[in-house]
This record gives sequence, structure tokens and C-alpha cells, in this order.
Amino acid sequence: MQPPLGRITLKKIAEEAGVDVSTVSRALAGLNGVHKDTRDRVLEVARKFRYRPNLLARGLVKGHSQTIGLLVSDIRNPYFAEVARGAEDAAFHAAHDLVLCNSDLNQTKQMRYIRSLLDKNVTGLIMHSVGTLSAAEREELENCGVRIVLLDRQAKSQPFSTVSADNHQGGFIAAQHLIELGHRNIAHLNGPRHHTTFADRMRGFVDAVDSSGEKISTVMMDSDPTIPDGYAMTKKLLAEKPEVTAIVAGNDAIALGAMRAAAEFGVSIPDDLSVIGFDNIEVSDLIHPALTTIHQPKYEMGQAAVEILLKVSRTEMTRVPEHRLFGVTLIERKSCKPLEVRKARPVAASEEVYTS
Repeated sequence: MQPPLGRITLKKIAEEAGVDVSTVSRALAGLNGVHKDTRDRVLEVARKFRYRPNLLARGLVKGHSQTIGLLVSDIRNPYFAEVARGAEDAAFHAAHDLVLCNSDLNQTKQMRYIRSLLDKNVTGLIMHSVGTLSAAEREELENCGVRIVLLDRQAKSQPFSTVSADNHQGGFIAAQHLIELGHRNIAHLNGPRHHTTFADRMRGFVDAVDSSGEKISTVMMDSDPTIPDGYAMTKKLLAEKPEVTAIVAGNDAIALGAMRAAAEFGVSIPDDLSVIGFDNIEVSDLIHPALTTIHQPKYEMGQAAVEILLKVSRTEMTRVPEHRLFGVTLIERKSCKPLEVRKARPVAASEEVYTS
């Protein structure tokens, strides 16, 4: 028998199997109350007709689909690849699909994707927000009827569940490590200050400097958390502040940009300049010299976000958000070393100076 043309419906299967539509529905869903012979007959007809359930229609009936939306700010950053892998594995084991969207650090694009995912009746949203939500956007999300988990947000005043590493502690550890190595002229090259992730790392850095009891000279710069921006900030830093002996980067991408700029300026890492990153992305151990960095459990954070989302979705009466804070650790490699007295480095006439 050749399957009929057009989309196969439950009604067509019911007619072929000689049962009613409700029996077909229960048989295909594996529910009780259907005789084994009847279930086998329905399943055989469904296979013969190459039936595939309309998940979108099922989602409209249930009020949600078996789909989770994951919205990240910049998928080019390997940090998000590891977070997404943890989330995808957890979603797969829970029989859910994961849809990945990238906001490109653009708040307008972020809200467009959020609304698009909500229109598709996703079970829930996992968001790495590019900035502070406006009052109107926050109200829109609070009333959207879908559970939301924020990545890299620690504020327990949030109406949403959160998953984050201890960014403040990471910033503190990074600065403390360099101070213990004898560095007294330290730059902090960070991501956007309005983003709480980078604001927390900056506060940790400042607290470590303030509590050290040493006279520390600091330079604070911020931009987008990308390799090109890390490169640009470091070019400006090396041209204007040659006395700096160490850099704390807001993430590994900034640190990679800093190392590229240092190489172009003829500055040796770690002999002339120590650099420490944050994230411990895979490539940080593959470059030369290998990057000293702050490790955060990215895969586990992605898993946790899905687990919280599905747990809350199963208990609709429980609206209290859950907050998980993961610890961080220092990974010592080859990009930092104890400070030694060094000769002043003259700026070559051919070097370009970044001034914007």
C-alpha cells in the first residue's frame, strides 16, 4: 500500500486502523487504556503512512513545545560554545530540542529573538543578556508566561532564576595573583561596565588592590569583550602607559587580543608583560605562551540552566526563582611571572597608536 498524498492526519490513521481518533492519539502517545493488539495495529499503520506528529500543533494545545531557546551575546566567543554544549546535552536527555540564537551584543536584536522564540511556544528561555533590561522589557518578560533562566547574573532580587560563576571572586583572585608576583602597575581591560558580569569582575579586581596593603597603580579600560577590542585597548595601553607590567583581562577573548598587540609591539609575554584572562576557554591552553586564566565551569553552568528551567516548568505553582553560584579557580600557566626590574622600552617610530 502506498501512503496517500498530503499530510497524514490522525483521522486517516484511525480510518485505516478501524478505530476512533482518540484511540489513535492514546496509542501513539503510549498511554494506558489501549489493548496491545489495537496499539500494534495503529503503530503499524502509522509506520506504513510514514506519520510524523505535528509538534507545532501539539505545542499549541499544550501551551508549549519540547523546545528550549538559548540566547547568547556572541557565539564567536568559545565560552558560549561550552555553555551551549552543556545545555544541549541536558536538553537532549530531557527529550527537548535546543534552539540557539545570537544577539551580537545588540539589545534590539536580543529582544527580537526573545519575541520570536516566545511566538514559537518554547518551554523556556535561557538568556545571556547583553545589558540591563529596561523596565518595559523586564515587565514583558515577567508576564510572558514562560520560565526564564539568566546566565551570568547573580542578583537575587531578579524575578528570574539565575546561573552564574562567582565573577567577583574571579576578579579578586586574578588581581591578587599578580600582586603576589610583585606587580605594582596593573591594567584591567574589561568588558562593558553596564554588564553585571564584567562589573562584578572589576569590583573584585578593585577590592583585591584595596585590600593588598600595597601601593598599586592601576589603569582601567573597558570596551566590548572581543579579541579585536582587547587588541585595540592593549595598543593604546602600551603606547600611553609603558610602565604597566601586568594585565588582568575581563575574559580570555580580551586577553588573546592583548597578547596579539603585545607581540606587534615587541613586548615579550611574560618577560615584559604578564597577562591573565577569565573563562579558561579551550584555546587558552593551546597558544604560546599558554594563558594563565580564571576557570569557570561553563559546561556545568549550561546543564544547570536547563535543569532549573525544566524543574520550574514542571512545578507551575512554584514561582520562587532559583539561583546557582559556581565557584572559580585560578589556572596557572605560562603568561604570568614574578616581576623583575626591566629596562624602559622605547616606542618605535613605526608603531601606530590607537586613540579612539
